[in-house]
Amino acid sequence: MMNLWHLRLGIVDEQAAKVEVPMVARQIRYYAGWADKLHGLTVPADGPFRMQTLHEPIGVMGSIIPWNFPLIMYCFKVGPALACGCTVVLKPAEQTPLAALFISKLLYEAGLTPGALNVIPGYGPTAGPAIASHMDVDKLAFTASTETGKIVLDLATKSNLKSVTLELGGKSPFIVCEDADVDKAVELAHMALFFNQGQCCCVGSRTFVHERIYDEFVEKARQRAVKRSVGDPFKEGIEQGPQIDTEQFDKILKYIKSGVECGATLESGGERHGNKGYYIKPTEFSNVQDDMLIAKDEIFGPVQTIFKFKNLDEVIRRSNATHYGLAAGIFSQNIDTINTLTRALKAGTVWVNCYDVFDAALPLGGYKMSGHGREKGYDGMKNYLQVKAVCTPLVNPAWL
Repeated sequence: MMNLWHLRLGIVDEQAAKVEVPMVARQIRYYAGWADKLHGLTVPADGPFRMQTLHEPIGVMGSIIPWNFPLIMYCFKVGPALACGCTVVLKPAEQTPLAALFISKLLYEAGLTPGALNVIPGYGPTAGPAIASHMDVDKLAFTASTETGKIVLDLATKSNLKSVTLELGGKSPFIVCEDADVDKAVELAHMALFFNQGQCCCVGSRTFVHERIYDEFVEKARQRAVKRSVGDPFKEGIEQGPQIDTEQFDKILKYIKSGVECGATLESGGERHGNKGYYIKPTEFSNVQDDMLIAKDEIFGPVQTIFKFKNLDEVIRRSNATHYGLAAGIFSQNIDTINTLTRALKAGTVWVNCYDVFDAALPLGGYKMSGHGREKGYDGMKNYLQVKAVCTPLVNPAWL
């Protein structure tokens, strides 16, 4: 299990060595253990028949993965597909193709059957549709934005009606209840938002804070954001590097401008860091209203939006008032509050007094427009299997 709450963020090498590479190894080992356990059932019959189910590979799996966690997204798709006996055609993001090529080379060196795994680097608008609409691809697994997910799903439907799993965007609530230790809640909410420059689908991008502790939380969150070190991610002590590219950089700055124009209070950041590169100062908004763009849209950057709430009924309603439903966070010591929120929140993953805790055996996926299906764990295996029912007559069975 990798718990990002215990990670001291620093240079790129530290994130790769302490988070991504161990998670990839754990994921591949986990699914390797499933490869010889995908058996069906013998089903009791009401007559002289032998009935059973068989689990068979779905066939050729097409996979399209994003740039923000190229190694982790790779193993989420490739691990279960290979364990189920599928062949894989994978397109990495054009920004990060080398990780998929390198790890695939390692798999072949380890003895993977030639042709079982095929990596096809290419641009999203060309290589992506080619895979999504190909008549010989039996199943599609896609991770990226909800907007692009709609396009991919449409192409799959218009081709051979291939099975599709989608892990898409999010606008996840992080709820800080009135009994919270404010210092601990500030640090966890900070990590939940700013990790990986805010470029995470599960990012806790809507921070709901109870009115009793709201002002204290906002001030301490502002101080934490100001202290966050930004710069060359290969240098020790740096917590935040650049955004992925100019498109994402410009998009984030437009959302920040929108937040200011709509009347949210800019507590920190709000502008470029330095005079070159795609660096953005850690940005915090308070007094955010639910109808603002920064409250509704997935920004995918280092922008924390803090909301005030009065009671559980209110925060449940507001947390669920979104098209997304990927994840949620709860910070409370009250077991009754925790039980109420974990069941009421419409999200595929709910973290309690922690955030971004992942494990190979724990499924990941979303409600509503955050996607279809689940990845990781046993539930992730189901995406790559067909279930066949077999019925055979029995003549004079001794046991009847």
